[in-house]
Amino acid sequence: MKLKNKIALVTAATKGIGLASAKKLAENGAIVYIGARNEELANEVIKDIESSGGIAKFAYFNAKDGKTYVDMVEEVIKNEGKIDILVNNYGGNDVKIDKTIIDTNSEDYFNTVISNLQSVFITSQTAIKSMMKSGGGSIINISTIGSVVPDLSRIGYCTSKAAINSLTQNIAVQCAKYNIRCNAVLPGFITTKAALQNMSEEFLNTFLKHVPMNRPGKPDDIANAVLFFASDESSYVTGEIMEVAGAFGKFTPMYGDCVK
Repeated sequence: MKLKNKIALVTAATKGIGLASAKKLAENGAIVYIGARNEELANEVIKDIESSGGIAKFAYFNAKDGKTYVDMVEEVIKNEGKIDILVNNYGGNDVKIDKTIIDTNSEDYFNTVISNLQSVFITSQTAIKSMMKSGGGSIINISTIGSVVPDLSRIGYCTSKAAINSLTQNIAVQCAKYNIRCNAVLPGFITTKAALQNMSEEFLNTFLKHVPMNRPGKPDDIANAVLFFASDESSYVTGEIMEVAGAFGKFTPMYGDCVK
C-alpha cells in the first residue's frame, strides 16, 4: 500500500490512461477522486474500484469550463483537508481539425493549445497552494511522445504538450523547496479505445516498425509510471520528462527500414 492515507485526483479518469491510473492509485491505498464531466460513467468507475477494496469519489470536471478546474480541486481539499497527488491526464485532440500548419485553422489551433495548457496550469496552481500548507505533494502531467518527436499532424496537440513539458519543469524548480514534485509521463502509442478508433490497422503496423519493443503500449504501462511518480519511491525525482513509448524515436531514423 504505497499510497496509504494519500488523497489523489485524476482528471478525465473514466476511460483509457486516466481510468488505469485511477485504479492503480486506488489499488495502492490512495483515496482517488475521479475528475469527470459524466457522473454516471464516474460512478461506474467508483463501483469498480470499490469492488476491489479501494476508495474512490466523484469530482465534477468539465474541460470546456475553466471554473471547474478550480472548483474540482477545492472540493477535494474541502472534503479531505488536503490533496497529495494530482494527475493531469486531460488532453483534447480532434484529428479531423488538428492537422498540419498548412491545413489547421488558427482558431482551432489556439483553442486546442489553450484548453490543454490551462487544464494543467490552473489545476496545478490550485493544488500547489494547498500542498504548500500540508507539507508537499506530487503532480504528474500526462504529455505525449509527440511533444518531443515532431509529428506529421496534430500540430495543436503536440505543441500544447511540449508547453506542458516546460511547465512541468518550471513547477518542479519553483516548488521543490515546498517538497512539491512535478513530473511528466510521455506515452507513445497506447491501445486506448480512442486511439484505436483514430488509426487504421495498416497505420498501426507501419508505426510499430519504428517501435523497437514491437508492440503498442497498454494503459497500465502509463499507470505504472504514474504510480512511481506518485509514491515515495520517486521522492528524490522531480522535473523528469519520462518517455513510456517502447523506445520510439530513440534510434536512427533508418530503424524502421532495417527491421523485419
